[in-house]
Amino acid sequence: MLGALSVLAFLTGALQRPAPVNDAVIAADSYPAALSAYGFFTDLRTRTPAQRVTPYTLNTPLFSDYADKQRYLYLPAGTRAKYDATATLNLPVGAALIKTFGYGSGAAFKPLETRLLLRRAGGWVALPYVWNADGTDAVLKRAGTRLPVTFIDPAGQVRTISYAVPNQNQCKDCHALSGAITPIGPTARNLNDGHQLQALLAAGLLDRLPADAPRLARWDDGKLPLPERAAAYLEVNCAHCHNPKGGASNSGLFLDWRQPDATARGLNKHPVAAGRGSGGRLVAIAPGQPDASILVHRMESTEPGIAMPELGRATVHAEGVRVVRDYIAALPASAQ
Repeated sequence: MLGALSVLAFLTGALQRPAPVNDAVIAADSYPAALSAYGFFTDLRTRTPAQRVTPYTLNTPLFSDYADKQRYLYLPAGTRAKYDATATLNLPVGAALIKTFGYGSGAAFKPLETRLLLRRAGGWVALPYVWNADGTDAVLKRAGTRLPVTFIDPAGQVRTISYAVPNQNQCKDCHALSGAITPIGPTARNLNDGHQLQALLAAGLLDRLPADAPRLARWDDGKLPLPERAAAYLEVNCAHCHNPKGGASNSGLFLDWRQPDATARGLNKHPVAAGRGSGGRLVAIAPGQPDASILVHRMESTEPGIAMPELGRATVHAEGVRVVRDYIAALPASAQ
């Protein structure tokens, strides 16, 4: 029988050990009403990750109205991610990708929503959770919602927007590949920043890592060549739809990094169907002429039916558009 001091020591140790993630909740067919049900965080106020919940960053992230994002990967005990040089990491059943959107940095970060991608036996499931006002939990909003948000952009301008939390069906619009939901951001190339993949390998969370693993550029790294930066920006923000297996496959505009055909990448490419989205412009990318390029016109719009990407933003990403504009302006008129 344990003495009083031994019991106290046992309980103290148990309280100090982080609780494990609830694997049964991830694998089940149900949709938990609260984020806390998963156990991804030992402290929801600080979003302190539980066991095997690993934070990560991306070289070039998707733009979402200047929101800050906190990203985490969860792998069940005894499993590892499989390296793939050309796609997202191959994650096992029971894995989860956890992405919290909010504004502010450090202790000033205010969470708005957490989007989950859960790898269940039948495939990936996407679920949006909206945080309560005091940041103690987030509740499931399968129908989505809108949240009034005020923030300061990188140029110091105060912005007020109606921030859109997507509904569950809208998640499919961006995350569908050949009709099935799939992750977008955590490709091996986008995670390869010189230490993250090495750390996953050392922790036993990645099966292998080739010495010549490719790396996606940072779109905002001014030391890199402009074409490389623009290509990275378009790949992350557009190619999840604009690829032969994506939602915009019928457009013939393919911005994924493996596309070798210059016309398919947009150079002097006429649209399949010229509607008001073209703004009277004739081609997706007019070399040397950003103002004559449909791509730029749609990136600079916030009007429904014209704006690209169609979802996930109510503002124009001025800095990203500038990189694409400069890239197009530098193309010789004979480029093809």
